[in-house]
Amino acid sequence: MIIKISSLQEKLNTLILDGDVSELKLLEPFYGKYDLKLEIDKAHNQLVLKAFLKLNCKFSCDRCGNGYDEILTVKFEEVYLFGVSGDNDEDSDVIFLPFDADKIDISKELFDYSVLAVPMKKLCDNDCKGICPRCGTNLNINSCECKNDEIDSRWKPLLDIKE
Repeated sequence: MIIKISSLQEKLNTLILDGDVSELKLLEPFYGKYDLKLEIDKAHNQLVLKAFLKLNCKFSCDRCGNGYDEILTVKFEEVYLFGVSGDNDEDSDVIFLPFDADKIDISKELFDYSVLAVPMKKLCDNDCKGICPRCGTNLNINSCECKNDEIDSRWKPLLDIKE
């Protein structure tokens, strides 16, 4: 996504954009439309970009296996300085632009931060009870009659230590 910065005034500029997630090259679990709000604070020698992105996602719960939809909110900030970098270090938190730059490409940042926003543990609900490991009943819907009195034989020596 290319943003034309030459037409921005030297003050806080707000841009509201939307479109299909395929424009951002995002695949599953992302789907549908995105909403993007950009706040670009422009000065004569720098830009500070704050991005607020909302994405629709379809996940499968890690506990019960049911599918659910979630809206992810992605927030990030980038600093752009006009001029030549001393060492052009890629690990730097600052992106250097030539003095005559008239646009910036934020496609990579949108993609990277979106993928990083996907939770490692996906839960349909924080109180999800999951499924019974013995009979496979979804414990969010029904309770089961399974007994959990059996102790794995590998753990029995630890019970002897406890007693």
